[in-house]
Amino acid sequence: MLTQERYQSILSIINDKNAVTVAELALMLDTSESTIRRDLTALDELGKIKKVFGGATSITQSGGMYEDNVHTREHLMYDEKTEIAKYCAGLINNTDFVYIDAGTTTSRLIDFIENDKATYVTNGITHARKMIQKGLSTYMLGGKIKPLTEAVVGAESILSLKGLNFSKAFMGTNGIDLSAGYTTPDLEEARIKEAAINTSYMAFILADRTKFRRVFSVSFAQLKQCCIITDHVPDNRFSNETIIKEVMK
Repeated sequence: MLTQERYQSILSIINDKNAVTVAELALMLDTSESTIRRDLTALDELGKIKKVFGGATSITQSGGMYEDNVHTREHLMYDEKTEIAKYCAGLINNTDFVYIDAGTTTSRLIDFIENDKATYVTNGITHARKMIQKGLSTYMLGGKIKPLTEAVVGAESILSLKGLNFSKAFMGTNGIDLSAGYTTPDLEEARIKEAAINTSYMAFILADRTKFRRVFSVSFAQLKQCCIITDHVPDNRFSNETIIKEVMK
C-alpha cells in the first residue's frame, strides 16, 4: 500500500472509531507497528489527527464535560510537564506577586521554585500545602472545594481576587484551540481562571502538546491573552496567534 493510500485509510478508521491503537491499525492495514507510528506522527504534525500514547484520536473529538481526577492526570506526560515546570520556575523574580492555578503541571512547578522572596497566591489545595512546606509566603483563595481537581472555585474565590494585581500568573488548561482558545470542562473553574488572567500583568499557560487541538465545554481566555509554555507545538498555526516557548524543541 502506498503511503498516501495508507494515510487515507488511517484517517478513515480514526474518524470512524474516534480512537484507535497502533496495534489495531497495524492489524487492520497489514503493516508493521513501526510504520504505523511514523504515519501517526506525520498525520499529527499535519493536524489531521491527535497522536496519543499507544495510538491516536480524531481531532474532531470534543472533551465535553469529562475530566480525569488529579491522581490520574499527574502521571500523564510526566517528563514533558517536568521540563515545562523547570522553565517556568526560572521566570519568577524576587519582587513578583504570583498566582498559581490549580492543576498537575502547575503543581509540578512548585517543586522547582527556589525563589522565597516572591509572594504566592493559589486556589489549589495541594499547591498551598507544598508551598507552605517549602517556606514560601503563601495565600490561598477562599471558596468551594472541587474534589475532582482539588481546586477552590465559586463566587467567593472570585471575590478573593478583587483588588489583587499579579505580576505573573501560571495557569493550567484542558484544551487549546485556534477558535475556542483555552478551555476547561468546568464552568466554575473557567470563571476563576478568567478572573486570575484578567488581573495579571503577564499570564502563562503551562500545557504539554496533548492539550493542543482539544476543545472542552467552557472557554476562559483567548489565545493572545496568554503566553504558552509547552514541550512542543504540534501545529505551527498556534505560533501565529500568541507567544509560545517550546522547552523540549
